[in-house]
Amino acid sequence: MQGPWRAFVIVPAFHLQPMKISFQWRKWFRVVHRDFGYLFFGITLVYSLSGIALNHLDDWNSNYIVTQENIKLENPERVTKAITRDEVKEMMKEFDVDGIFKNFYFPREGTLKVFLKGGSVVIDLQTGDGILEVVRRRPLFREMNYLHYNPVEIWTWISDIFAGALIILAVTGLFLVKGPKGITKRGAWMTLAGIAIPAIILWIFFY
Repeated sequence: MQGPWRAFVIVPAFHLQPMKISFQWRKWFRVVHRDFGYLFFGITLVYSLSGIALNHLDDWNSNYIVTQENIKLENPERVTKAITRDEVKEMMKEFDVDGIFKNFYFPREGTLKVFLKGGSVVIDLQTGDGILEVVRRRPLFREMNYLHYNPVEIWTWISDIFAGALIILAVTGLFLVKGPKGITKRGAWMTLAGIAIPAIILWIFFY
């Protein structure tokens, strides 16, 4: 600068550099995605396995195992309206169901039905032919189905938290990989395909 004002100009001895703040968001996405995957592993199995089971209710009973066995009652004419509980219970020993007898009645003329703990017996009193049906709780699936229906309020809160975690897992999962397999390239097409599947089903069967 020229002129008399030159003496009043202060030249700074340093100049400021722009501060760079680097937030490693992809690293934190990996941490959240990993830890949520560990934390909600058990609940994911509960809803996945019970969901599959409930989708196929017409194909199998996911709560109970039901087995049927053909039986034959010798001398069915001994069974009359006057038969007692003790006599019916004794008769059930012939079919290895001793100790689980509950009650009996005649649903129609010529038919005896016996209620057992975990099953039943139906016998045609004219031929002696019958069916022994045994019902047992299906392990694991019955408990998972119970939780799937949100039986208590605390589990409703847990399932809501789990649903929120699934959203976070889905969003963070989009950005874990970069490059040609990331969300800007191959990942974008796969994400669009995943969105298109439910959209197409809704278009075909709902609208």
